Amino acid sequence: MRELIRRIAAATTGDRDRGVDALRALAILGVMLGHWLVTALVADSGTVRVVSPLHQLPQLTPASWLFQTLAVFFLVGGQMAAKSWADTQARGGTYRRWLGARTARLFRPVVAVLVVWSVVAGALLVAEAGLQTVRTLGRLALSPLWFLLVFAVLTAATPLVARLHPLWPLAVVLHIDLIRFGLGGPAWLGWTNVAAGWLVPYCLGTAWARGGLRSRATGRVLLLGGAATTAGLVLWAGYPAAMVGVPGAGISNLNPPTLAAVTFGLAQCGAALLFLGPLRRLLQRPAFWAVVALMNRSAMTLFLWHQTAMMAVTAVGLLTGGFLPGLHTLPDGAGWILARLAWLPVFALALLVCWAAFRTYEQGRRGGTKVVCEGRPAGARAVRRV
Repeated sequence: MRELIRRIAAATTGDRDRGVDALRALAILGVMLGHWLVTALVADSGTVRVVSPLHQLPQLTPASWLFQTLAVFFLVGGQMAAKSWADTQARGGTYRRWLGARTARLFRPVVAVLVVWSVVAGALLVAEAGLQTVRTLGRLALSPLWFLLVFAVLTAATPLVARLHPLWPLAVVLHIDLIRFGLGGPAWLGWTNVAAGWLVPYCLGTAWARGGLRSRATGRVLLLGGAATTAGLVLWAGYPAAMVGVPGAGISNLNPPTLAAVTFGLAQCGAALLFLGPLRRLLQRPAFWAVVALMNRSAMTLFLWHQTAMMAVTAVGLLTGGFLPGLHTLPDGAGWILARLAWLPVFALALLVCWAAFRTYEQGRRGGTKVVCEGRPAGARAVRRV
């Protein structure tokens, strides 16, 4: 382990912004932990169904504020894509090759997920599992794909939106919500916000790549302004406090994104920018940087398989012949919360098994051109050799 840490530290160039890599790792980690905490698979009446602890235990709502970190991922994604595109242009590279290189690593791991879950779904149906159970499990396993699709579309549009001010997509979200909630417009119109809503932090990232967002004052304005606006929307405009979807709720802040989700994302982006300095100092320690570098190397694998890992533990638990607290039971009190927290290390262990089995789909074969984490090309190529 010490040798691995030493090699990673030695292979990383001094001009690499380790804080940006850490923000992406934290964003992915937040999403995974959030799903593990607020997704309960309850087995009863011969079927498996998803129950949200946020519906049963609304006091857990602040957990959604902490673990719904997609805005930070889009912020970092916009910054990295804009820098990469600028570097490609400076070298005389083509858009086609640039886009192919950036999307290949996103979608290679998807093939493995689709193949495995096609086999699993078929096996469950042959074993006479209920159609509703198969549909529930499949939807949960494949739910991360929507994020990759949106991210890929925004990546492809980087040359067009690289200089777009974030206020433009924010204005679109505002008007869509006014039409939906204020004027009784059609609900389907809200799906426009899937692109417009996540384009807001993505555009912030492209502005960051151009040299903006450097002052701490900017971070404070985003944090305080976004938080105050979100609080106002929740307290006086009827938006839900939870920043994730809650089954049975009349309005979801995430599916599709609402104005409250977008302003909350602005607050998160501000906090991320303010946190960069301490992160950069912390990551001068080789052990911490090694963890971030290795997690970035397998970011998509971890993201795509974390729901499967949770479901695998849940399925194995059923072999005990009973319903285990925090795993198969209704989230109805503090006991469930404590039991669920105890299951998190088991979920992580199952995810490590998935990582060991499927990481090569993301990293490619040795001698390829894949990188651990994005950023300055020289640094990325150096870390790849670890």
